[in-house]
Amino acid sequence: MERQPLTILLASPRGFCAGVDRAIQIVERALEKYGAPVYVRHEIVHNRFVVAGLEAKGAIFVDELTEVPDGVPVVFSAHGVPRAVPAEAERRGLFYLDATCPLVTKVHYEAMQHHRAGRQMIMIGHEGHPEVIGTMGQVPPGVILLVENVAQAEAVAPATPEELAYITQTTLSLDDANAIIEVLRRRFPAIRGPRSEDICFATTNRQTAVRAIAARCQTVMVLGAPNSSNSMRLVEEARRAGCPNAMLVQRADEIDWSALDDIRCLAITAGASAPEVLVEEVIEAARRHREVVIQEVTVTRETISFKLPAALSA
Repeated sequence: MERQPLTILLASPRGFCAGVDRAIQIVERALEKYGAPVYVRHEIVHNRFVVAGLEAKGAIFVDELTEVPDGVPVVFSAHGVPRAVPAEAERRGLFYLDATCPLVTKVHYEAMQHHRAGRQMIMIGHEGHPEVIGTMGQVPPGVILLVENVAQAEAVAPATPEELAYITQTTLSLDDANAIIEVLRRRFPAIRGPRSEDICFATTNRQTAVRAIAARCQTVMVLGAPNSSNSMRLVEEARRAGCPNAMLVQRADEIDWSALDDIRCLAITAGASAPEVLVEEVIEAARRHREVVIQEVTVTRETISFKLPAALSA
């Protein structure tokens, strides 16, 4: 039976961002330098394939610092942690490496500066996400109010509206965040925002790239994990940009190719914590079913990299 043609548009940039790449390198270098085991508090990044690969090398992932024994290195995930976590590590004399993305650290500094200036804050983000927990944990409870959507922005009631600031999670949809910010600025004209955008360049770039190709295809596949905020935002952006059949895929073996028999153009992208090998896996699977032509669509090129902690760069 003759295989039907399929054009695959690859969004670029896609996949690992500089912060994710740095975090994974920190765990790998720690294993090389100190030997296994190296403990990691929470998933280093939100991707099970990456986590499993590091586990195979000797990393042990735990939920809390209480699960880390004395005398072993511990790494804090790329999403950041509340200030109480490194404080507890220091109290116990644990050697720790902070893999928090520098762009998340920027938001932490903003939160602490606003607090020192006596301002209450509104954080735009998703409740329960590790980055939100880490950022809100930089200041005492109650200083930061969490707002997840426009309706909550209309209802939020800060104690000091005249001394108010907002910060955002770095992995949001830019459009969603701007809609909330617009409400906050209307309701609280004196509210202060960040000097530069909190939503990271990699998140914005990946959203721009998927919007550039979504309307040209019948299906968009986003390689990523369901607990990855930036991956889920890519699915939403693809739908908004004109492709209702946008889906999150973790691995190629999840795909029902028979359900895609009628499509002639497939768009593929990957969240910032999804490695390129997962994209290649899907392309190879597609080639087993269809006659594939690949077209890469590049909206910008990323050249930024982040330095490793001094303890690992020697």
